[in-house]
Amino acid sequence: MPGSTLEKITEREQAVAAEADRTRTEMEQLTGRLGELEGELADLATARKVVLALEQVEDGTTLSPNMPDNPAYQHILAALGDAGTPRRARDLCRALDLGIEPKHIEGMRAKLKRLVGHGLVTETEPGLFTLHHQ
Repeated sequence: MPGSTLEKITEREQAVAAEADRTRTEMEQLTGRLGELEGELADLATARKVVLALEQVEDGTTLSPNMPDNPAYQHILAALGDAGTPRRARDLCRALDLGIEPKHIEGMRAKLKRLVGHGLVTETEPGLFTLHHQ
């Protein structure tokens, strides 16, 4: 009897290990796909900003004087616009594929605070940022 119980445990262990391997493979594929989709979203947001800027130039209007020229700020603004809800610095780092190490998060937070100072972003509550709506 003990032998058959141990055999059942071994069989179950092998089945669970195989399922875990399949799940890990699926997760790797999904993570890769998610990265591709997030990259495409960032590209589309950048394309939208470029098209809007070109339309303003063609119309003879100018970009907002508060709009930073640095592309990093424009990517942050695009990511906030795409989010639609207030985001934390960590979430924006993830969305922009910057890494979530403290140095990246603190740098993002500093940029967000600068954008708040320019009147382009609002800090709805401590640590939560969204586009400023006039």
